[in-house]
Amino acid sequence: MTSEIRIYVACLAAYNNGILHGAWIDADQEPNEIRTQISSMLKASPIPQAEEYAIHDYEGFEGIQLCEYTGIEEVAAFVEFLTEHGALGGKLIEHFGDLKTAREAIDENYAGTFRSVTDFVQELTEETTEIPKALRHYIDWDAMARDFEINDIIALETDIEEVHIFWQI
Repeated sequence: MTSEIRIYVACLAAYNNGILHGAWIDADQEPNEIRTQISSMLKASPIPQAEEYAIHDYEGFEGIQLCEYTGIEEVAAFVEFLTEHGALGGKLIEHFGDLKTAREAIDENYAGTFRSVTDFVQELTEETTEIPKALRHYIDWDAMARDFEINDIIALETDIEEVHIFWQI
């Protein structure tokens, strides 16, 4: 990961009174540690006995969308997945919309990393089909790749010439 994964948690009592009070919190820690830092921020609020908070900003989540009331357990689970899978983890959650399906995809449907979808299709075809030498030059690998993307695979690009291929769920 190239950037720190963190959340900005704001005190809602202060916010509702026109005062900006909150803290950036490292999200790469246990949920209880995050809650402890949120409690400290709330105790330091200019509004006495502040109890409610919301996530008002975040960084380093690689495309994962958080909302104001995303639970701390869920934030920690996202960070754990990102720590394990990097940018690919973020792309998976962004694509599927939830952590459970993203985990399922990487555990059960991951076909590998390739320079392009075309490279994947060509490699797969050459490994599974005997292609007569006389016909090799007539195969339109790009057209086959487009068909695969429409019908059979999900391709997630995480960098230049770094495409992760998943069989469709």
